[in-house]
Amino acid sequence: MNPLKEKRAATIERIAIAIDRVGDRPEGLDSLAACTSRPAEGAGDENADQNGGDQNDGGDGQDPGDQGQQGNGGQAGNGPVAADFADITSVQPDARNGGRKQSGSGGSFTTACGVNANGLFNSDNVIVAPGVSNGAHYFHDYVGNQSNDAFASDEDLAGADTSCENPGDKSSYFWPVIRLQNGAAEQDANSPGDGIEGNAGEIVTPKEVTMTFVGSPKSDVVEMPKLLRVITGDAKAFINGNANANASWSCTGFEDRQLKDKYPLCPAGSDVVRTFEFQSCWDGRNIDSANHRTHVAFAAADGSCGNGFKAIPQLVQRIVYDIDAPSLQDGGRTTPLFAVDSFPEQLHKPVTDHGDFINVFDEDLMGEMVDCINGDRECDAADAGGEADQGDDQNQNQKQDQNQNQDQNPDENGAKPTETAQEPGGADGTANEGGDKAPEVLASPKATQRDNPAAENQNGDNGGDKGSDQNGDNGAAVVTPAQTPAANVPSAAGQPGAQGSGSGTGNLAETGAELWPAVIGGAAVLAGIVLLRRVRRDAV
Repeated sequence: MNPLKEKRAATIERIAIAIDRVGDRPEGLDSLAACTSRPAEGAGDENADQNGGDQNDGGDGQDPGDQGQQGNGGQAGNGPVAADFADITSVQPDARNGGRKQSGSGGSFTTACGVNANGLFNSDNVIVAPGVSNGAHYFHDYVGNQSNDAFASDEDLAGADTSCENPGDKSSYFWPVIRLQNGAAEQDANSPGDGIEGNAGEIVTPKEVTMTFVGSPKSDVVEMPKLLRVITGDAKAFINGNANANASWSCTGFEDRQLKDKYPLCPAGSDVVRTFEFQSCWDGRNIDSANHRTHVAFAAADGSCGNGFKAIPQLVQRIVYDIDAPSLQDGGRTTPLFAVDSFPEQLHKPVTDHGDFINVFDEDLMGEMVDCINGDRECDAADAGGEADQGDDQNQNQKQDQNQNQDQNPDENGAKPTETAQEPGGADGTANEGGDKAPEVLASPKATQRDNPAAENQNGDNGGDKGSDQNGDNGAAVVTPAQTPAANVPSAAGQPGAQGSGSGTGNLAETGAELWPAVIGGAAVLAGIVLLRRVRRDAV
């Protein structure tokens, strides 16, 4: 009757969660799950075949030898049991098919967000039970976003702190904790949904957590929408079946061997590895769906996305634990058993493992991720964004130095002072830089601007650089002095309203007025020289 009891317990649990949304659940609901019967003679084996392990992918079902152990496995009496473990060295290696085809998007983007060393836990689940305290009924590890609980709004998530190296990644990554069944009493030992419902023992902090986003073997990927929610795996796979089960287990050094329905027994010196591969196809419209699944999908066997879905970066999550292989012969008394937190009726089966993700990437960083993956590059979020800004600052400083050198050594740098640059030719009749092109009107930056980088930054990190590049002056910044009114800057030669290549200040009439005294003086000198030569000739 155990499978029937488990199904009844699952139904009761769903009813209880619905009650939790509006009030306190009644006591004693769990006791309603138990059933008794007197099977007809000879029917026992048939019932066992129909309801036993074969229906739950072999190893997930209850082995006949575990019947007596099922009720008292683990620290809380609801699993795990010895049959939930397998020696990784006895597992056949997976047949690999050479990885992702380069005809698609072969790059990768890694983000590091820590291992939850600060101990951020709760038994909520803002995706499946928003606004419901203890909606998950077991503890989650949280990395990345530091404000994720049942009551977190989209605005809370967007404005939160993050444990990720790149502050542009405020995404929330969470999964059920792993516990050692060693008799330890954790902080949630007497809490509803946690210790009271069978999630007991010492919580194990991961040794390493790696989050890598990869591409599609068939196409480029598109950006994930902000606040996209994705769940991979099924917390109730032991009852629901394996249709949505998607966790895998292995050991370091043996990761070509993966287990779906067993915890691994790793040899000495090898660590437990837990892996999730999230859905990589998106419907292009919704950030969530009623069942939290249909808005995303896994790619087909050939890597393509069907039904009009679009390929998005696929999150591959690898979590490593320093856990010794338990002593199965004495039920874990010498070396404790370990298991993921679960609903009580799921009996801590490894097939119930799952992971959750909410995308809170900054849009610019998400764009860098997509460019990296589609460009077949391997990138790290720690090097993105921040280094680009630093590079802009370095370029700006270099260009400031060039400006200073131009003022101090105009001949070496090839830059001409403002007045000379406005003339169509040099004193010797040769053309200025640019040949026969219309001369550019350049003005040197003020000394206060050259010495104060912040003054240049007022127009944005790249504004000055872009202007310099467009004017082709080898990095020299083109800055109009603040004291020069815009109306007094002449138009470029040849443009409507242009007055040739006049001075940067004043108009042509004013310039002529200033030149007439010099012209008259020059004429008087010339007349004097002519008169003197005639006097000498007459004297001769």
